[in-house]
Amino acid sequence: MRFNNINIDHINLAVKDFKEKGFPIGFGPSKYFEVEIQGVLYPPKPIIMKGIYMVFIIMLLCFQSYGQKPRARDLGIPFTGITGKFNAITDVKGVEVGYSTIISGNGKNIIGKGPVRTGVTAIFPRGKAKKFSPVYANWYSLNGNGEMTGTTWLTESGFLETPIMITNTNSVGAVRQAVLKWFVDTDWYSGDVEWYTYPLVAETYDGKLNDIYGFHVKEKHVLEAITNAKSGKISEGNVGGGTGMTCLGFKGGTGTSSRLVTIDKKSYTIGALVQSNFGSKKNLTIAGVPVGIELKDTLNSIYKAPPQSRREEGDGSIIVVVATDAPLLSHQLKRIAQRVTIGMGLVGGRGSNGSGDIYLAFSTANENGFSRDKTTTVETFSNDKMTPLFEATVHAVEEAIINAMIAAETMEGINGNKAYAIPHDLLIKILKKYNRIKK
Repeated sequence: MRFNNINIDHINLAVKDFKEKGFPIGFGPSKYFEVEIQGVLYPPKPIIMKGIYMVFIIMLLCFQSYGQKPRARDLGIPFTGITGKFNAITDVKGVEVGYSTIISGNGKNIIGKGPVRTGVTAIFPRGKAKKFSPVYANWYSLNGNGEMTGTTWLTESGFLETPIMITNTNSVGAVRQAVLKWFVDTDWYSGDVEWYTYPLVAETYDGKLNDIYGFHVKEKHVLEAITNAKSGKISEGNVGGGTGMTCLGFKGGTGTSSRLVTIDKKSYTIGALVQSNFGSKKNLTIAGVPVGIELKDTLNSIYKAPPQSRREEGDGSIIVVVATDAPLLSHQLKRIAQRVTIGMGLVGGRGSNGSGDIYLAFSTANENGFSRDKTTTVETFSNDKMTPLFEATVHAVEEAIINAMIAAETMEGINGNKAYAIPHDLLIKILKKYNRIKK
């Protein structure tokens, strides 16, 4: 086939192929990347010679079709491990994620009016349709300057009985109350008239960009996040509870990733979702490269703190939720949650005094493991088989944090405070300098 025969029909075929088969690893301009059209491999250079705008059409249409912004792998950033289909927590079958993103106003902070840069994230371990369907779970805190409600009973019982909600620090109570009301309105307990429960709601502080003392998260936003919860591809960056968050010197937010693990010839999935709002720029590390040091004088955040502010560099928090379909019990999920700290450390987390670094892990296996009336039989892995799951957790968390930063966009909030998105072009240049991306 001659190159001058390439037309819009071929472009549409290529887009269709990407939709069905997924993006090639490291999708983007590269001499190593080829487009297959009607069984013929086309290297990029002749296509660019034919008309560079056609290549841009492919890229734009593909990202539009996916409804996602570029992710870390799209820039060529190398990571360890094999991902699931969506490279997301939703690769764990049954898990659903939904957002409510609240953005309004600009300029001076007027408490109660804005500007508003906040939201809510909802995670259902077995989906909304299952209603009350407890999962084995446990949690861990690297540094406890933060909040995750419901963990007292979770620790005691070994089960997570509610969806997971993530928001800003001052909206935890409002979100918890709205979830309880939603339980009543939807008969979450299927006719049980004397139920009790402790909704799990976690937080990070977005007061650098958001009118956090204006209490803008309302019941309608919680219901919106719940209603929007779905499986499949999910958005990242300035969305949901992560809307107003900053991370390691740049704009942060919500990110996700997954890993596939084979144990005894059977495949299992580890998925992570982060609300990333932690760390000092000087510690930012990507693919082993000291990116924060390289960018120390580039796009530093603008923070017009009041004179009495006690904020220190590195203050902030991160909430991490790890899901798996591997059959693990609560004591084993504690071990999974503890490994989150390593993934966080790989990108520059240090667990500073002002940071709330709190992690939750749950397993969707053993669906009939919970009963208030009957003896149940469950299965679980030997502890000796857990190391691959530990490694997968570390790698998924590392990539989820970087995905949050790559997807995030520059945001200006209250009083002209501004958090800049990490510059993709400079990041790629730095990684090439250190031979982490091929030149």
